[in-house]
Order: sequence, then structure tokens, then C-alpha cells
Amino acid sequence: MQFPILSVIVFIPILSGLLILLLPGHRKDEIRVVALAASLAALGLSAWAYFAYDINIGGYQFVEKYEWLPALGISYSVGIDGMNAPLVLLTGIVMFTGVLISWGIDDRPREFFTFLFILATGVFGVFVTQDLFMLFFFYEIAVFPMFLLIAIWGWKQTREYAAMKLTLYLFIGSVFSLVGALAMYFNSGLNTFDMHLLATANFSKDFQIFWFPFVFFGFAVLGGIFPFHNWSPDGHVAAPTAVSMFHAGVLMKLGAFAALRVGIMLLPEGAIHWRWLILGLATVNVVYGAFIALVQTDFKYVIGFSSVSHMGLVMLGFATLTREGLMGAGVQMFSHGVMTALFFAVVGMVYDRAHTRNIPELGGFSSRMPWVAIAFIVGGLVSMGMPGLSGFVAEFPIFMGVWKVMPIVAIVAAVSIVITASYIIRIIGLVFFGKVPEPLEHHHIGDVTALDKVALGMLSAILIALGVFPALMVPLVSSGVNYVLSLLGGA
Repeated sequence: MQFPILSVIVFIPILSGLLILLLPGHRKDEIRVVALAASLAALGLSAWAYFAYDINIGGYQFVEKYEWLPALGISYSVGIDGMNAPLVLLTGIVMFTGVLISWGIDDRPREFFTFLFILATGVFGVFVTQDLFMLFFFYEIAVFPMFLLIAIWGWKQTREYAAMKLTLYLFIGSVFSLVGALAMYFNSGLNTFDMHLLATANFSKDFQIFWFPFVFFGFAVLGGIFPFHNWSPDGHVAAPTAVSMFHAGVLMKLGAFAALRVGIMLLPEGAIHWRWLILGLATVNVVYGAFIALVQTDFKYVIGFSSVSHMGLVMLGFATLTREGLMGAGVQMFSHGVMTALFFAVVGMVYDRAHTRNIPELGGFSSRMPWVAIAFIVGGLVSMGMPGLSGFVAEFPIFMGVWKVMPIVAIVAAVSIVITASYIIRIIGLVFFGKVPEPLEHHHIGDVTALDKVALGMLSAILIALGVFPALMVPLVSSGVNYVLSLLGGA
């Protein structure tokens, strides 16, 4: 009997969260150690599953299936392929580095890590599940803790507003997707939520065209697609650092992946019919998000709108329905997840020491926190799509795919590269170089902790390694794209 590695990955966080709840609240060091051990275990197993995946065999591997409610066609079924294996690894990376960054949280760390780990279980579950009902089950588990994490531990000025706004947007979006999923269930005639079987249901073209927008855009709300994106920057800004890392690094990929897995893969005729709309909205995402990031004065809002812009590239890749576009989108989800986790970690470290995120009030931090400055520069170069880093490996195939479908869209979207370079260079110059502003001269701004350096070093190294050795991921993602293309070819 094979070791149920995916189930262990999914349930390690929530079981560890329950264990943390059993510890007395005043034993904060023990709580942090348990959280670190649990996150390290999840990361280790995620890496094991990722590197043990056999590209030569392809398809879904490490499959586990247990009938849960056979009368309704609901089963607990999990597996990974080339598209979701990188996302499982990404979640493990963000979970581990998020715990390192949150080591100094002193306000109820027991509850904080518990909610964070419940969120992680929901994310892992969505990425590996093969059952449509269980996908929604884990999806809601992932969304709900965000409200509490932001409302309790977030930035005091906007946390209640941002938490409620985020929750309402995501729940309303999921309701639309759920309605579409139920329509597929009842019209398939198969009495099952198994997504592999639903992919063979041969829904009529009219059915797919009608229901595709419900399913795709309902999930794409969490992916930050325009015009349903404005919950995202507010949520990023209000959230504590580790939650921002999860929010931008993983949760937005969860929405994009579900849009691909349920919308495009189960309703391929609908995807072909509506791809012009996705191309248009995603292009607005890419360009508009970059322009809005350029004019922000709040450091965290810059990164928040940058995230909206780069998630537009993922949606652009999906909309091409080509091998190049889908492959680039798959790598971009991983690359952007690591990059934004790095960015928000940097913002959190700067804010913790300067007690302001207002860019005109910052400056000279490279002399005080050299690790932070170097990490931001690495992330910035990735964001700009610099060759030799992961951003280039992801973005170049996306633009190739878009050019094959609609060259004018590729040309318009390419404007974002220049704008991204502008705001990244602006931030580097204003925040990390120049003189330290006089009000901050009187603050003792010391370097970051050893744990912070481990997190920054790890995230930066991954971005560099993927850029220098794209074979670490590209062949794997390509194998996952084969299955998506087979479904589209069937259409």
C-alpha cells in the first residue's frame, strides 16, 4: 500500500493547528516551535512529492480515492500532475517562510498559527482534490480564516473594512461557481462529482457557452481578474505580513487554478467561445495594475497592485489556450507566488522598523538592512522579467502564446514591462538608497533577525534557481499542459 503522502500534506496543517490549540496561551515559544516543525514537515513532504513525480509516466500520480457519499457521487479523491504539483510545493514554501517571518508575533500566536494552518489545509486541499464537491469544501475552508486573520491581526486602520470586503467578494464569486458546478452535476447524467468523469460528459456547446462565465469568473474573482480585483489590494494592505504572503503568494493562485481546473478543463467549448473576453480583461489587469502601482505612495499598495498586474499574465496565458501560454501561466503561478511572498516579507520588515509605509518618508535602508535590500532587488528583477530569473521563464512563453492568438494584445500587454521596471526602480531608489530621512535617524533601525534572513535567502534562491535551471519545472508543467490540451482538442 502506497504511503498517502498527499493526505498527510493536506492534513498536517490542521492537525498541527489543533495541537497548538491544546497548548497554554502563555507558552509562546513552544507554540512557535510546533508551528515551525509542522511547516517544515509540510514543506519537506511537498518537495518530496514534487521531485518524486515521474514526468515520463505523466498523468495524475500519488492518487488516493475513498468513497465518502457514494449515493451522491462524492468521494475523497486526490492526486497531482504537472499543473498542481508546483502549486503544492509553492504552498509548502510560503507556509514555512510565513512561520519564520511571524516568529515575533506576540498577540495570541496560538490562535494566529491555528487559523493560518487551517487556511493552509484548505489551500492544499483545493490544489490536490479530484472531486468537484471536495474542491468547494476545501475552497471555503481556505477563504474563511482570512477574515479572522485580517480582522484580528491586521492593520488597525482598515482591517475590519478589508476583511469584510474580501470575504464578501470571494463568497459571492464562489456562489456563482457553485451554481455552475451544480448545473454540470445535474446535466452530466453521471451522478458524480469526479472531475475526470465530468470531463468526459460531452456537455452540449450551448450549455458550455452559457455556464462557463459563471464557473470561470466566479473563481477568477479570487484570482484578481478585472473588474473584480479591488478587494485584493485592500486585503493585501490590511493583512499581517505572513497573511499577505499567503494571500498574494498562494490564495490568488488558488482562484486561478480553480478557474482552469473547473472552467477551462470541464467546459472547453465555453473557454474557446469566451477567450476573447478573458484576453481583454486580463490585458486591462496587466496594464492598469502596473500603472496604478506606479503612482502609489504606500509601499504595500505598490506591491498589492503589482500582484494584480502579474496575475493578469496568468489569465492571459490561460486565455490563449495554447501550449506556450498554458505552460507559461503554470510557471508564472509558481514564480509570482514566491516573488510576492518575498515582496510582502520585505514590506513587513521595513514597516516593523520604520513604523511607516509612506514611500516619501523612507530611504537609505540598504545601509541598515542589506539583506532586505538585496532580496527586494532580486524580486524586482523577477517582476521585470529579467532573463536568468524565474519571471523570464514564465512570462516569455505567455507572450509567445498571446502573439499566436492576437498579436495586438501582446503588444499592449508588453507596455506593462516598462511600467513595472519604472515602479521597481523608483522603489529601489527611494526606499533603499539615498539618505535616511531625518525623522528615522532618531529611530534605532537595526538589521533583520536570522530567521528573517533564512526566509529572504530561501525565497530569493528559489527565484534564481528556477531562472538559471528552468528544467527544474518547465518539463513538469509541460506534462500537465498535455492533459489540458487533450481536453481542448476534444472540443
